[in-house]
Amino acid sequence: MSELNEKEQPKHAAPMLDVDDLEGVINLAENPQALIDDDYQETAFDMSEGDYDSFDTTNASSYNEDDIQVLEGLEAVRKRPGMYIGDTSVRGLHHLVYEIVANSVDEALAGRCDTIDVTVNPNGSVTVIDNGSGIPVGNHPKMGIPTVEVVHTVLHAGGKFGGGAYSVSGGLHGVGASVVNALSAWMEVFVRRDGKIYKIRFERGVTVGGLEIVGETTETGTTTVFMPDNQIFPDISFDYHTMLTRYREMAFLNREITINLNDHRVESFIEKKLHYDGGIISFVEYLNKNREVLHKQPIYIAAKSGDVFVEVAIQYNDSYAENIYSYANNIATIEGGTHMTGFKSSLTKVINDYARKYNFIKPNDRNLQGEDVREGCYAIISVKLPEPQFEGQTKSKLGNTEVRTLVEGVMNDKFVAYLEENPTIARIIIDKCLSASRARDAARKARDLTRRKSVFESNSLPGKLADCQEKDPTFCELFIVEGDSAGGSAKSGRERKYQAILPLWGKMLNVEKARIDKVYDNEKLLPIVLALGAGIGSDFDVARLRYHKIILMADADVDGSHIRTLLLTFLFRHMRTLVEAGYVYIACPPLFRVYEGNNSFYAYTDKDVEEIKLKTGWKDPKIQRYKGLGEMSAEQLWETTMNPESRKLMRVGVEDALSADETFSLLMGDRVEPRKEFIQINAKYANTDI
Repeated sequence: MSELNEKEQPKHAAPMLDVDDLEGVINLAENPQALIDDDYQETAFDMSEGDYDSFDTTNASSYNEDDIQVLEGLEAVRKRPGMYIGDTSVRGLHHLVYEIVANSVDEALAGRCDTIDVTVNPNGSVTVIDNGSGIPVGNHPKMGIPTVEVVHTVLHAGGKFGGGAYSVSGGLHGVGASVVNALSAWMEVFVRRDGKIYKIRFERGVTVGGLEIVGETTETGTTTVFMPDNQIFPDISFDYHTMLTRYREMAFLNREITINLNDHRVESFIEKKLHYDGGIISFVEYLNKNREVLHKQPIYIAAKSGDVFVEVAIQYNDSYAENIYSYANNIATIEGGTHMTGFKSSLTKVINDYARKYNFIKPNDRNLQGEDVREGCYAIISVKLPEPQFEGQTKSKLGNTEVRTLVEGVMNDKFVAYLEENPTIARIIIDKCLSASRARDAARKARDLTRRKSVFESNSLPGKLADCQEKDPTFCELFIVEGDSAGGSAKSGRERKYQAILPLWGKMLNVEKARIDKVYDNEKLLPIVLALGAGIGSDFDVARLRYHKIILMADADVDGSHIRTLLLTFLFRHMRTLVEAGYVYIACPPLFRVYEGNNSFYAYTDKDVEEIKLKTGWKDPKIQRYKGLGEMSAEQLWETTMNPESRKLMRVGVEDALSADETFSLLMGDRVEPRKEFIQINAKYANTDI
């Protein structure tokens, strides 16, 4: 593309803001190696009577051919895999393993299994072994073929639809084994049952050879080996760290099971045993391992009512963020639901009642609000119930109304008792909540300044903002640019119709170490809040957002990386919906301009430079290395970094808020030693090419 000066620059129509122009994706949830934390040690708890309520999920019912019910066939899975596993990206690839492991975990919940082995094999296939009772192998009474074949070839065939095999199950839809089979190049299933070892093989969902006996055994259980189909998945490469995060979480939620996660693709096998006697107590401790906690031992609350079991673990730390994670039958309910609602309402009520009873809140003072009592609160809420009702295809929100009442009742009884029995800890928690309330009052005036009357009009906009002409946020882009010099070039080179520029200067506040009132008063952050126009914190409303692409544009050096990290921390902590909705991007300016005469190319890495030399045949071209965005002319900045037809962007995504929270706390928090250790371990993996 030839260079364009501003007068010759064509006026482009605003582009549709989809992700087709992305050449890379940043995902904050991908754990770096140091976050694996193999040396994590859980606190030793006395599990004697009274210290830990247990939930007996053992099902005395038989598990045989009659328990398997068939709902429908398996036809459209290969044609539309996204309907069943979300997509065919790496995320969908990992979902295949999750489905098979979920079946083994359900066996554990039924009391028939306590060990699950998950192994990524040298050839890229995956083996999942459990010591459950084994899938039934006799002929199915309705289908007339071996039941294990029915389970793997018929959609919605399983023991979770009222047949009596499972009292609690996470695999609500029951499509797991058959969908994985349909999307695999091949699958082999070995069943250890009735003293024999049975084998059946499938290729792309079709039975090959039928069920056969291949040996004898005194053990029981099921082994599944499958190879994802490269006709479906463009990238068949399992990420061990992603799997470790998922199965560590599963082990925390089910203290009775052991999950052995192995990676045999490397010369020195990686093998990790995941078992936590403390269950969710250990889980909340793990979340707080890089933070200063206000009370050493987490608060544990549990109760059972009928067939529903509720357990909660709470531990406050000295941070200013809240992190409450909820699960139903081991499924992460990222949108919350009735169990989350019951927990939050009861937490607020119990703390206010206690504070008033002991005169921490004076008679004429207002009650603490929910955000006050949840500041620094890290909690796990786990419920197990026979008939979970999830809202939406993704099962991200629990809808059972009776669960809210149960959670509220359990919290009202047992959390009150805990505070009464532990007045010192109660005082620490109340002081934390009162401090948060005072900070919220101090921030009220500043927050009011950030509110906008509508998407189209503003009470005030930052003076350095060069706004765009377009008023429909769907077509609007905001470049947050490091430095006035680069901001000037960006303002001159931009497409004014739909691109706005907000220059920032200097390093901003690290919000990981600051309370919300300090954020409102910060002269570096307030312009961002005003420009976006959607509020901040609990007031943030994505519907009022003025731009649907927020692009962070900083120099490709250490200072630029630091500024990007500070900005991402701010957006994640105080405007998380913005990140989760996929509206945040990182601009990727080139590092080099390689040219001879009037011909020039831009390069992002040293490797790109060599490829340009090879492609052009240039032996000794001139190379300009950009030390900062300010060194580029307006035309160059437009051509390389701002023009939707030629730029490179990376979208910031959060698939796992728990891992993202862990990363931000580690890198931006107060504790130096964990960060130092992380840097020492991961320095060799650093990639300075954006």
